[in-house]
Amino acid sequence: MSEEVNDIDIVRIMEMIPHRYPFLMIDKVTKVIPDVSAIGIKNVTINEPFFQGHFPGHPVMPGVLLIEAMAQTSAVLVIQTMGVESEGKLVYFMSVDQARFRKPVTPGDCLSITVTKLRSRGNVWKFKGEARVGETLMAEATFAAMIVDNE
Repeated sequence: MSEEVNDIDIVRIMEMIPHRYPFLMIDKVTKVIPDVSAIGIKNVTINEPFFQGHFPGHPVMPGVLLIEAMAQTSAVLVIQTMGVESEGKLVYFMSVDQARFRKPVTPGDCLSITVTKLRSRGNVWKFKGEARVGETLMAEATFAAMIVDNE
């Protein structure tokens, strides 16, 4: 297993996972402990395309995109754990359980997304995710994903 990694920038994230604007939901990963956990950062701005319709005059980041940010942070954890040969693989959701949206995420918020591996077997991984602004828990979920080749 590789060692702890800090400060993975957006260029490196795009080498690791196939997501691109406007669906790349993390800006950097500040810490990865391979096979254990990762912390991703999303700087939420009014320029996000989803704010045009969600909701006009009262912009709120959709909950499903908070879950997606957790999944992308998890994908970086998986790739960092599995090594360079796994870069560019796809991580497909299999299930989302116990999702809770505690407070709305709005432009100007800096989301800190912590994901913790609960278990893995073969190409299936299960995680616990939390999204916070400062110390305030905004959203949480348990989810499973399958890692597959990008063909």
